[in-house]
Amino acid sequence: MATVTLGGDTVHTSGTLPVIGSQAPDFKLTATDLSTKSLSDFSGHNLVLNIFPSVDTGTCAQSVRTFNKEASTLDNTKVLCISKDLPFAMARFCGAEGLENVVSLTDYKNGSFGTTYGLDFTDGAFETLLSRCIIVINNQGKVLHTEQVSEIADEPNYKAALDALK
Repeated sequence: MATVTLGGDTVHTSGTLPVIGSQAPDFKLTATDLSTKSLSDFSGHNLVLNIFPSVDTGTCAQSVRTFNKEASTLDNTKVLCISKDLPFAMARFCGAEGLENVVSLTDYKNGSFGTTYGLDFTDGAFETLLSRCIIVINNQGKVLHTEQVSEIADEPNYKAALDALK
């Protein structure tokens, strides 16, 4: 279990992030077209998993915008923006913002991604939502970098995540 804060209040997650150098666990998430996506659907690509509570909060929205901008400069890399938002909310946000360089995915159906990756909040105001995290995976499926943002209202370290791919 990890401990982070939300507005200064301590909250806990269901586990810990995958170990750097380990094989990334498989997942099943829902895309905005309601199809199911798994890790193997992105085989051969470097991945930046931008994980957050909800795209309808300022910091989460900013992380999607920032990674959308940065993703266009990276070779053989896909940015997966993952939350428990409904796929319709993710599609609405990216469509309204003109964001085309990220893949929006959601763990709303059964929460297995949050459980497998140890990211579910187990208490606090955001209980059951996903913690703000970045996980970078190389094109062989190995975890290169992880960050669990210590204060949920803060943005992740974009530079560290992107540098892990260099």
